[in-house]
Amino acid sequence: MKCVISVLGKDRSGIVAAVSRVLAECGANIDDISQTIMNEIFTMTMLVTLDPEVAGFNEVQEKLDAEGEELGVQIILQREDVFQYMYKI
Repeated sequence: MKCVISVLGKDRSGIVAAVSRVLAECGANIDDISQTIMNEIFTMTMLVTLDPEVAGFNEVQEKLDAEGEELGVQIILQREDVFQYMYKI
């Protein structure tokens, strides 16, 4: 299942590593990643493939939510088809 992950918050070291670790523990693959820092605000968008046999969407979402709280950032996980539909003109 393809998903889009958005991360937003105050920049600090370890954000990419922490999110990547959670995804690896859930058996997800990072297909593409983009990140930037704007005036100390960290933004990252990832396209990932989840493996539902290892961890389902809800489980990954819960783990990313918990990691986001630890890091002090907002992490949003969306199914790619829902994401595409939301931005369709």
